[in-house]
Amino acid sequence: MRVDKFLKNCRLIKRRTIAKEACEKGRVLINGNIAKPGSEISIGDLITILFSGSEIKVRVKELSEHVSKESASEMYEVIE
Repeated sequence: MRVDKFLKNCRLIKRRTIAKEACEKGRVLINGNIAKPGSEISIGDLITILFSGSEIKVRVKELSEHVSKESASEMYEVIE
């Protein structure tokens, strides 16, 4: 699954266009490497999102095309 689509589906980023822009600006890392919007992710990958003053690290637990709002947070686990 593309990283921009994953970020939108799991609701870490609200819209796919915003997720795409974050990737293009180098604010999304997959396993420590800068991600392009079309970079493929798989279960177990570590995604780091750099926000203006903080960062969030998550490990991919599940990949799904269609996700309800309630089950979106089950797609990842937050790493501290």
